[in-house]
Amino acid sequence: MDELFTSNTPAGTDYAETETFEDDYGSDPTDDPGFCDRSWVREFRGQYEPPLFWMIFILGAVGNLVVVWIYTTVRNRLKTMTDVYLLNLAVADLLFLCMLPFWAVDAIKGWDFGVPLCKMVSAVYKINFFSSMLLLTCISVDRYIAIVQVTKAHNLKKKKKLFYSKLACLVVWLLSILLALPEFIFAQVKTDRNGQSFCDLRYSVDEKNQTKILVLSLQICMGFFLPLLIMLFCYSVIVHTLLQAKSFEKHKALRVIFVVVFVFVFSQLPHNGMLIMEATEAANTTMTDCKMLIRFNVAGQIAKSLAFFHACLNPFLYVFIGVRFRQDLLRMVKMCAGGLSKGGLSKIQAVPKRPSIMSDTETTPALSI
Repeated sequence: MDELFTSNTPAGTDYAETETFEDDYGSDPTDDPGFCDRSWVREFRGQYEPPLFWMIFILGAVGNLVVVWIYTTVRNRLKTMTDVYLLNLAVADLLFLCMLPFWAVDAIKGWDFGVPLCKMVSAVYKINFFSSMLLLTCISVDRYIAIVQVTKAHNLKKKKKLFYSKLACLVVWLLSILLALPEFIFAQVKTDRNGQSFCDLRYSVDEKNQTKILVLSLQICMGFFLPLLIMLFCYSVIVHTLLQAKSFEKHKALRVIFVVVFVFVFSQLPHNGMLIMEATEAANTTMTDCKMLIRFNVAGQIAKSLAFFHACLNPFLYVFIGVRFRQDLLRMVKMCAGGLSKGGLSKIQAVPKRPSIMSDTETTPALSI
C-alpha cells in the first residue's frame, strides 16, 4: 500500500475500493488475501463530506465577504496593523473556501477535472491554509505589542505600522507559497480498482518515506505548533497584563481571548494529531489490521472537516465582536436599506469609536469590547 492516511489534501485518504495491503504489511487480515476492502470508507465520505463542505462554504463565504466589503468600502478603515492582517485573513479564508466545492464533487463522483486543476486546487488550498495560520499568529503578536508593549506601540508612527503589517503579510504569502510547493509537485490523479479517479498526493518513492515525513513535519510545525506556541505566549502575557489593569470590562476581554485560543486548539488539534500519526506510520510501519486502518481513515476525515470550520469562525472570532466594526457594518446596512444608491455605494467615512479587543488594537491597554 502506498499511503496510509490522508495525503494532506482535502480529497482525503487513498480510498481505493480494494487496495494492496500485502507489499508493506505482509498478510492481510481480511478474507480476501492481499487486499483491504475500504469501500465503506468511500461511501461514508460521499455521504458525509458534500453537505458539510457546502455548509462551511456558504457560511464562511458570507462572513468573510462581509469583512472584505467593510474593509474595502469604509474610507480609512485600515487604520491598524491588525486591520491589515484581518483583511488578508478574510481573503485567505475566501480562497480556501473556494476549493471546497471541488472536494465536495470529488467525494461524490471522483475527480473529473484533470491533473493540472488537481495540482492547482491542492496548492491553492494549502497556500491559504498556511497563510491563515500564520496571519492568526501575526494578529496575536500585534495584540501583544499593543497591550503589553504600550510605549513601543505608541512611539511607532502609523505609517510605519501599516508598512510593517503589509511587509509581514507579503512574507506570510511568500512563505505559504513555498510551503505549498509539495502540492504542485506531488499532486496526481489516481484511479481505484473500479475506475473512479480522485485527486491525491503521490510521493516519490525513497528510503523510509523521507519525502512524505518531511512534508508532514513542515505542515505540523508551520501550520499548528509554531502558531500555537506564539499564540499561547502572547495571549498568556496579555491575560497577565489585563488582570493587573483596573478596567470593568477586562473580564470580557479575557473571555474573548480564552475563546480564541480554545477554538483554535479544538479545531486544529485533532487534525494535526492525525498527521503526527501518519508521519509516525510512514517512518515506522506498524499498522497491519484492516479494520484499524478503516477507523483511522474515517477519523481522519472527521478531524479534517473540524479543522475546516475555522474558516467559518474567523470572522466572528476576530472581527464581528469588535465594537467599531459592528458600528460600521450597521451604518452601511442602514444606508443601503435607506436607498443610498444613486450610482452605487460610495466610500463611507468611518466614525472613530472606542477600541475593540479583537480588531481595534491601536490604543488603551485594557482594550474593552
